[in-house]
Amino acid sequence: MELVRVVAGRARGAEVAELAHAHQLLVRCADGDTIMVVASWHKELTTPVGVWLIVGAGYRAQLAARDLKTLAALAPISRVVIEAPSRSSEHAAVVEAMLTNDEVNFVNDVATLRGAFNRPAPASPIEVWSYEDERLTRGDRSLAPVRHEASDLGELTYFASVSRADARFGRGGSSR
Repeated sequence: MELVRVVAGRARGAEVAELAHAHQLLVRCADGDTIMVVASWHKELTTPVGVWLIVGAGYRAQLAARDLKTLAALAPISRVVIEAPSRSSEHAAVVEAMLTNDEVNFVNDVATLRGAFNRPAPASPIEVWSYEDERLTRGDRSLAPVRHEASDLGELTYFASVSRADARFGRGGSSR
């Protein structure tokens, strides 16, 4: 599996939409709020994309989940990567819990939720990934950066599957 993070400016919607036909993209806006910018691209996006969100004290995971749910009603969203100054996987767990139709009663080191709702859940499931130690993780899956490039569109980072041995020893690489 390969995911490609693109850090692009808000005026690049058409190019991002075109790139999404060739790659499984994770979009982060370089000069604006990622949620708002991707929402503004809704007419151009015909292929699902992912978004890269940075959460923390000023933008909690619960709010990111609400914004993501709203975005999914406007644009085809397939996944989200949650980055945080620390405990990204715990923030990602909060987002994942909040993307259901169920009442959320949840406790971890970053949030305590009792009787919370974020209805309706997105029509299509959204994969929730976390970004820690330069790796993307979801459950027992791990993707490491294997290539970076700068283009007219923006900065591209390619993340690919790593073998269990490489993951244990902290090495990147592809096991395709």
